[in-house]
Amino acid sequence: MTVNQILTEKGYDIHSIPSNITVYEALRIMGERNIGAVLVIEDNLLKGILSERDYARKVVLKNKASKETFVHEIMDEEIISVHPNDDIYYCMDLITNKRVRHLPVVEDSNVVGIVSIGDVVKSIIELQKNTIDHLDSYIHGTKAK
Repeated sequence: MTVNQILTEKGYDIHSIPSNITVYEALRIMGERNIGAVLVIEDNLLKGILSERDYARKVVLKNKASKETFVHEIMDEEIISVHPNDDIYYCMDLITNKRVRHLPVVEDSNVVGIVSIGDVVKSIIELQKNTIDHLDSYIHGTKAK
């Protein structure tokens, strides 16, 4: 299964913000959209990503005020991204080894989507379930569901 297949199933919604808004405004947007991270895009270029984890570690734990701190001050600029043709096991490897929870999907320098750890885990579980069902059917001489 590829990243593109995940995006086809979940949708290609891209939620983004500029870097010059306050962290408070960004958190409000994330809350309204029920998302744990938002891409920072300016001039159609991916500049960073802001996550709930960034807020917790770079604002709350440092006694900063979210209404006085700007996104560009705390966003993660070291972006780990994937391509639509990458497979989900590659994504899981990145998520595990790079310790990230969200992967922007980039094709020809354009952001085309984002996949989360939840999306990847759900897809891997579904693939494994299908494999188990197929093997069970093979062993028992019945057709797979």
